[in-house]
Amino acid sequence: TLLRPSKESVMKKLSLILILMLSLFSYAQSSEKAGSDFDKEIAARMIDSSIQRFKIAEDVTIEDAIDSMKLRANLLNFKLVADLPLSDQIKASGEESKHMQILAFCDALIAKEMVEYNIIFAGFLPCRIAAVEDKDGQGWLVTTNMDMMLHAVELPEKLQPMAKQVRDTIYSIVDAGVNGDL
Repeated sequence: TLLRPSKESVMKKLSLILILMLSLFSYAQSSEKAGSDFDKEIAARMIDSSIQRFKIAEDVTIEDAIDSMKLRANLLNFKLVADLPLSDQIKASGEESKHMQILAFCDALIAKEMVEYNIIFAGFLPCRIAAVEDKDGQGWLVTTNMDMMLHAVELPEKLQPMAKQVRDTIYSIVDAGVNGDL
């Protein structure tokens, strides 16, 4: 099953973020000391809403989840363009670390179209999925809230199907990882 929130859920989150952003903007405008009075709680809520976390099934290891995501991406013709084993780098430095690995996937042709339309999309490239282990040893997949990204900018008709394809593909990759679908 595709792990995609309902349209109502997305709209509620978008509305909340818009309200929070407008509140933050209004607050910053009314304060002479906006830099020192910055409301960290509002900023934290905005950041939290822009990220999605998916718990890896109990019978699936992080390594299996990663292998499953790589396989699904390959089947969907999304290229793995980066694999950053951060916990390995930390361990090589002599520090202990829970598993932390960032995988980056991309369809370069879609990326080109999106960035040519609006350069802001370059900040989301490539699509990243982090495979991390929490303090209790539970595996998680963490990625950008693709629905928020999709609805944050008015896209021309030509780009809408491409953006939806990216969203659906990333959610399918995450779904494969969560369930260990090899």
